[in-house]
Amino acid sequence: MWEAIETGAYPEYELSMQVFTETQSEEFSFDILDATKLVPEELVAVIPVGKMVLNRNPDNFFAETEQVAFCTAHIVPGLDFSNDPLLAGRIHSYVDTQITRLGGPNFHEIPINSPIAQAHNNQRDGMHRQAINRGRVAYEPNSLAGGCPFQAGSAGFTSFPQPITGDKVRGKPERFADHYSQATLFWNSQTPVEKAHIVNAFRFELTRVQTPAIRERVVSMLINISEDLAEAVASGLGMKTLPAPQPKALMQAVTPEVTSSPPLSLFARPGNGSIATRRVAILVADGVDGVSAKALKTGLAAEGAVGRFVGIRLGAVQSSKGDEIEVDVTFESMPAVLFDALAVPGGHEDANNLTGVGQALEFIKDQYRHCKPILALGLGKNLLEAAGVTAVLPSGEQDPGVLVFAEERLDEALPQFVEAIAAHRHFERETDPPRV
Repeated sequence: MWEAIETGAYPEYELSMQVFTETQSEEFSFDILDATKLVPEELVAVIPVGKMVLNRNPDNFFAETEQVAFCTAHIVPGLDFSNDPLLAGRIHSYVDTQITRLGGPNFHEIPINSPIAQAHNNQRDGMHRQAINRGRVAYEPNSLAGGCPFQAGSAGFTSFPQPITGDKVRGKPERFADHYSQATLFWNSQTPVEKAHIVNAFRFELTRVQTPAIRERVVSMLINISEDLAEAVASGLGMKTLPAPQPKALMQAVTPEVTSSPPLSLFARPGNGSIATRRVAILVADGVDGVSAKALKTGLAAEGAVGRFVGIRLGAVQSSKGDEIEVDVTFESMPAVLFDALAVPGGHEDANNLTGVGQALEFIKDQYRHCKPILALGLGKNLLEAAGVTAVLPSGEQDPGVLVFAEERLDEALPQFVEAIAAHRHFERETDPPRV
C-alpha cells in the first residue's frame, strides 16, 4: 500500500449502504442486531454513497497512526445508537481503551484527533490538555463571560424518540440462537476453490488440537452447516465416520430468504485487468542477462507494476554483458509471500549461480505453491526445473500461469505475463498436498 500511494496508484474504497425500515427488518429470518449476521444483497440492495481515496502516506507514523483514537461513541447529528449489544459494550470500552492507551481523558486534543473546525465547550484542565483556555469561568449559565459559550440546543446531539411497549429487559431475542443458517449461506456462496481453502483451514487448525473428542465436537458442528464440509474436514483429520450432529440451540427450523449469495465470494470482484501496484520479483545473480532483466522491469513499470531485483546479497551483480545490476532486496529480507509474481531472466551463468542456493529454490517453490504467475526466459527455465516447477498442470494441460520463452521473445512474453499477473492466482495448478 505504501508503494502504491507513493507511485500515485491511490487505493480506493467504495462506501455503500443498505437501507431498510424497522418494519422490514422485523420480517427478516435473522435479527439485524446480531453482529454475526449480515443482510444479503439479494434481500436489500447495496447503494453506493461515497468513496475513500488514500492519497498520501503518513509523515510520522507515531503522530499520525499510533495516536489515532477511533471511537464508536463519536457520531454526527442525525445518527443514533441501535440496541446492538456488541455496540453498546464498545461505546463504553473504546473510550476507556483510549484513556488508557493514550494517557488521559484529553486524547481528542492530540493533533491527529483534533477536529479541523475548533470545538467550543466548557471542558478545561485535566491530564495532557493541549488547549490554553482563556476567561474566568468554565460553566453555564454565567454572567462573567456574557453567557459564552452557549448551549448548542437543538443543533446538538439528540436521541431518537423510540416508542417502547411492554417491559424493557436485558436479554437477547430468540433468533440470536440461530448459529448455522448464515454459515450455510456463506458456504453455499463460495466457489470450489474457496471451499477447498475453507476445508484446508479447518483441517490446519484442528490438526493442532490434541484432544480427539474436541476435534469430533467441531466436526459435529460443521454438519449443521454442510455435510459436504463436515465430510471433507473429517477425512482430512483421519476420521472414518462422522459424529452425530451437534444439537442446535434454536430448535425451530429457520427458513432463510436467500440460500446462496454470489457477492459473498471473492471471485465476485475479479478486478479490472490492471496490474497496477502488483509487486514482481525478478531474480538476478552474476551472469544474468541484464538486457532482458532491465527490459522486464521497465515493461512492468509501464503497466503500473513494481519490479524488484531479488538477489542473494545486496550490492551489484555482473550481467552476462559485463554491466551491473543493483540488487533491490534479498531472499532473506523479502520472502516470496510479499510478491505477486515471479520472473526469472536468462543468462549464461545465472541459472547455475542460483541452482545451488536453497533460498532461491524455496522462493520459486513458494511462488508456485501459492499459484502465482511465473515467467522464465532462456536458461531461466533450468532454475524452474531445479525447483521442480513444471509448466504442465496435473490435468496434463498447459499451465497458463507458468510461461517459458526464449530471451529474444521478450516482446511476445511480456504481454502474456501481464495478462497472467492480472489473473492474480492460477488455482488450476493447486493440489493437496502441493506437488512441489
